[in-house]
Amino acid sequence: MTQSATPTLPLHMRRDRFDPVPELGALREEAGVRKVRTPMGIEPWLVTRWSEVRDVLGDHARFSNVWQPGAAMPGMPERSPEEIARMQAGNLLAHDPPEHTRLRKLLTGEFTGRRMRRLEPRVQAIVDEHLDAMERKGPPADLVADFALPVPSLVICELLGVPYEDRAQFQDRSGKLLDLSLPMPERMAAQREQRRYMASLVSRERADPGDELIGMLIREHGPEVSDDELIGISNLLLIAGHETTSNMLGLGTLALLQHPDQLALVRDDPEAVGPAIEELLRWLSIVHSGTFKVVTEDTEIAGTPIPAGDLVMLSLPAANRDPALVGDPDRLDVRRGALGHVAFGHGIHHCLGAPLARMEMRIALPALLTRFPELRTASDEEHFRSFTVVYGMESLPVTWG
Repeated sequence: MTQSATPTLPLHMRRDRFDPVPELGALREEAGVRKVRTPMGIEPWLVTRWSEVRDVLGDHARFSNVWQPGAAMPGMPERSPEEIARMQAGNLLAHDPPEHTRLRKLLTGEFTGRRMRRLEPRVQAIVDEHLDAMERKGPPADLVADFALPVPSLVICELLGVPYEDRAQFQDRSGKLLDLSLPMPERMAAQREQRRYMASLVSRERADPGDELIGMLIREHGPEVSDDELIGISNLLLIAGHETTSNMLGLGTLALLQHPDQLALVRDDPEAVGPAIEELLRWLSIVHSGTFKVVTEDTEIAGTPIPAGDLVMLSLPAANRDPALVGDPDRLDVRRGALGHVAFGHGIHHCLGAPLARMEMRIALPALLTRFPELRTASDEEHFRSFTVVYGMESLPVTWG
């Protein structure tokens, strides 16, 4: 089946501004799981309840991240097993243990709490530099283009060793990769172009390893990690490292602007910031679903039989709005900061960069609100990114003073 030129927004990606649509909540309260259709033309089972989403995420034996031989998305060009293996190399989201364990072990040292504390002064400096630029330029500003996107982009570039002057190109390519409204050939072309770009950086680092993450992997692990694996690791971290945090900063700022009492807490009380970040992560749930899971054996979810070989996907927004997780889940309350949400996933694939994302938001949001205490939206128009894997805003016009 070919991909439609104008696909319908699938159920798991439908939002009413900040909220998952009522149909998702109804599915969670009734059956909990049902087959849905995606823009790629495949029909996975959509799981909506918090407890069952956690169960799936926590059981890689029954719900595998590894696609079976011969499986392919409709519209995707034919590829040999060797080419598929090269494309998946290094991508933690495409592997289960033991390969996933080996790859993740290479990286965990770079994302510990101790390492994040060492990065804090540089992140604070990057935030301050962009706030200074906004202040010099004066209102109005586009919070996405002037702050929410460049701050995490520069942070992840410096962490990896990717030249920041290349940001326009890799941001454009990642945008195409994550936009499910685009034809599959266009998305695949962006993927190939991004791999060629990252291959050139890996080749350069092989010749003269720097102090950043790519160079560190080469110096410390040398022949243990192949060029294809370095390309896959770097691509995943680069895309995830700026797309997720930038959209959390943009969407999170808009949410706080529309809840001024809660904005004041984040701005004025340092102790309130950590819980507020957790609540915003839960309430916004910018990643719609994460990766598809392949069912490895006949099983059951929410009383529904699921045969081996079928695909499962997870509605993270519906799970994070489940009353089983928190009371009155559709209400934003930055005071509660409930842990246990699945905005970063759960289990062995829990987001490796979660400590970095939390730290960036913990620094950036209070700094923005303190620098511009009269910050407000400059337009009634809202431009949400509906068809992308990571939900957010195309732009957010703001003013102050």
